[in-house]
Amino acid sequence: MANPGLARMEGAALSNASGEPAAKAGRRLRHWGSLRWVAVAVILVGWFVYYPIVDNFIVSTTDEDIFTGETTNIGLANYERLLHDPVVWVALWNNTLYALISIIFQVGGAFVLAALIEGLGSERQRRFWRAIYFIPSAISITVTGLLFYFIYQPDIGLLNAGLRRIGLEQLIQPWLGGEHTAIYAIIAMSQWQGFGYSTLLFAIAIQKIPRDLYDAAVMDGAGPLRRLWSVTLPLTREMTGLMIIVTITGAFQVFNEVMVMTAGGPNNRSQVLGTWLYQQGFIQNNFGYGAAIAAVIFAVTMITGAAQLWYTRRRRVEL
Repeated sequence: MANPGLARMEGAALSNASGEPAAKAGRRLRHWGSLRWVAVAVILVGWFVYYPIVDNFIVSTTDEDIFTGETTNIGLANYERLLHDPVVWVALWNNTLYALISIIFQVGGAFVLAALIEGLGSERQRRFWRAIYFIPSAISITVTGLLFYFIYQPDIGLLNAGLRRIGLEQLIQPWLGGEHTAIYAIIAMSQWQGFGYSTLLFAIAIQKIPRDLYDAAVMDGAGPLRRLWSVTLPLTREMTGLMIIVTITGAFQVFNEVMVMTAGGPNNRSQVLGTWLYQQGFIQNNFGYGAAIAAVIFAVTMITGAAQLWYTRRRRVEL
């Protein structure tokens, strides 16, 4: 007579003996399947991100004619030319000015406005003002540039017409035609277009702050400014750091609005690195020199982004 307990033990042993290799094989297959997907991602990132960076640097060391395909290796001559090109320094300053003003308005100003909107008592009011400020950001920057191109026109533009209507004729001038006003007019347009998007991002960050913290601050006697400084600002630090990185990076990638409104004029006073790159590389057929300008744009954005990330992580550790 067979022992039922012994039979069950033998069955379990056989099951383990046959199931354990199958389980290992399954894990191995899943492991290799995951590696395949990772390999595909690495190949795609390498091909579409890192290869163009390396190839751009190689091109920047050549004198290449994009129409004939003739290429001459000239080493770092294009970078030496950069150092002595006055338009590059004007463009670099304009990009830097663009970044500084954008940080003031699209980071600092947007943060304050978002705090004011989120401080409203009615949810309907908050939704209304979020939508009102976000509408300009839904318009293409190229379309916005064309719109402001006509607003800034000296004879038929709305800006000069408004100044004339309120008796400020002394302020009337060709905003896009003046060497000292063109870049500021373009920057003002870009702030109007991007301000609402930054405000919305800060509003989302503020919404995630627990209300209990504000209630506790009120019980401690903190006023609105104190709550803004001691509660809202520290708890939106990560969003602030992200917005600074995005703002600086965007400022050094400006192209469309400048091309639409002034094309870098008058007398190259509103040039930015992107427009000077385009004009040198594709209009003047200095493709290698344009690649060198592109390398400068990449280096500046990488350095500023890395510096801001380092500072944000350091502050996080200190806190």
